[in-house]
Amino acid sequence: MDTYNDIYIKARRRLRAAGIESDLETRLIVAHAAGKTREEFLASSRLYVTDRKIPRIVDELVERRLAGEPAAYLLGEWEFYGLPLIVNKAVMIPRVDTELLAQEAIKMMKKLGRQSRLLDLCAGSGCIGLAVAAHAPACRIVLVDNSEQALAVCRANMLKNRLSRNVTAVEADVLESPPDIMGSFDAIVCNPPYIPTRELDALDESVRGHEPMSAFDGGPDGLYYFRAVASNWTALLKPGGRMAFECGAGQAPAVQEILKDSGFRGINVYIDTLGIERVIVGTAERVNQEQ
Repeated sequence: MDTYNDIYIKARRRLRAAGIESDLETRLIVAHAAGKTREEFLASSRLYVTDRKIPRIVDELVERRLAGEPAAYLLGEWEFYGLPLIVNKAVMIPRVDTELLAQEAIKMMKKLGRQSRLLDLCAGSGCIGLAVAAHAPACRIVLVDNSEQALAVCRANMLKNRLSRNVTAVEADVLESPPDIMGSFDAIVCNPPYIPTRELDALDESVRGHEPMSAFDGGPDGLYYFRAVASNWTALLKPGGRMAFECGAGQAPAVQEILKDSGFRGINVYIDTLGIERVIVGTAERVNQEQ
């Protein structure tokens, strides 16, 4: 009879043989198959596995991983900025790169304090807005996506993390003008699709074959959504409101120009751990006179 650690070692060996080196992924797969948290799995790693279904479930999950399915979809959950988030194929998997945008948004909203409002566009799983809600609980968050399936994931994550009190999810298309009911905001954050269309085929198969390509396709030059958001949604910002984007490698200068052309000033660029100019933040100069 195998222990939990024995099952883990066998699964890790199979994944490593295929070039998948993540020990964490393997632990999460075995823990998920056993119905345990990561901490519970580690605590029981030397215990014998009496449930014969568990090794079979691990084998099935490993086969799916070897076929290219991302671990996040196997588990149905992924961690982002300390939050456990439900994920499925309706949303892209939250990346660690995006935690820089969440971090800067949290700083902004903490400074603004009580009753400040943040709009998270192209919300997907809701990871950015929910991270802000968890760490700056005095503010109010609106998550926006054009996919009903993605919004269902957002709402499930709001409930899972007990953040429904100060977070709302709304269906809207950032390529169009905002709904009249939106109101005004102190800040807008957006991690838009930004991969140039011609480069989508070069993405890893685990991305192309499983994640929604609509979450990656940024149009011919990868900048289509940046222009649309800056053009269509800037009017929702209060005087001195901030707009913050995540962008891809090499896109920062173009995104800065888009913000400048849309009336933003004081534009700052934030660099991620790989040295990539990843987050661009600007302050709105023009104010919507109708508000």
